[in-house]
Amino acid sequence: MAENLNYADSIQTTSLKGKSWCFYNDSAKCDVTGRLYTWAAAIDSVALANDANNPQTCGDRVECTLPKTVRGICPEGWHLPSKNEWEDLFVAVGGEDKASKALKSRSGWSNYFEKSGNGTDDYGFSAIPAGVRYSGGRFYNVSFTSFWSSNEKEDWSAYCMYLENSDIRTRFDDDDDKDNAISIRCLKDSN
Repeated sequence: MAENLNYADSIQTTSLKGKSWCFYNDSAKCDVTGRLYTWAAAIDSVALANDANNPQTCGDRVECTLPKTVRGICPEGWHLPSKNEWEDLFVAVGGEDKASKALKSRSGWSNYFEKSGNGTDDYGFSAIPAGVRYSGGRFYNVSFTSFWSSNEKEDWSAYCMYLENSDIRTRFDDDDDKDNAISIRCLKDSN
C-alpha cells in the first residue's frame, strides 16, 4: 500500500475494539496518517482465537504460532508484511543506509538538526511520520513512524520497520511493545 491503513470497523473486526486510535484522538489526523494499532489488532487476534482449525491466543505478553502469511486486519487479497518481507524491501531500495531517504515522503518530516528530514519517495512508498500511542494512553512524537510486521520478537514485542526524521535512522529489525499502537502497511498477496 502507498498509505498507512485507516480501518476502524470494530463491529465487523472486533480485534479493533479499544485497540486502534487516531493520533491525539483527533479523527482529522487519521485522514492524513492513518490509524495506530496494537499488534493484537494488527494480526486480528480475535479471528485467530476463533479459528476452528488452529485457534491461537496472541497479543501483549502472549506468544503464539502464526501462519506463514497473516492477513490480520488487511483487506482481502492483502496481508501484514513479515519481517522477511520488510527486509526484502530494504534490500530492493539499496539497503538500510538508503531506505530512509528513498521510502519517506517528500514533505512532512521535520528535523531539529537539519532544515528537513524529508525523503525522495523514489518508490511511491510515501512514508509519513505518524508517531506512537503508548499502552498507557500517551501519544508521542510525530517525527518518526513504525510499521508492524507479523513476526514476534519476544513475548512482549514484535518486529517492526522504523523510520525517523534523520536520514540515518532506518531499521527493519526494530521491535515495539505489542501493546503500543503504531502504523500498518499492508502488502498485496502474490499469486
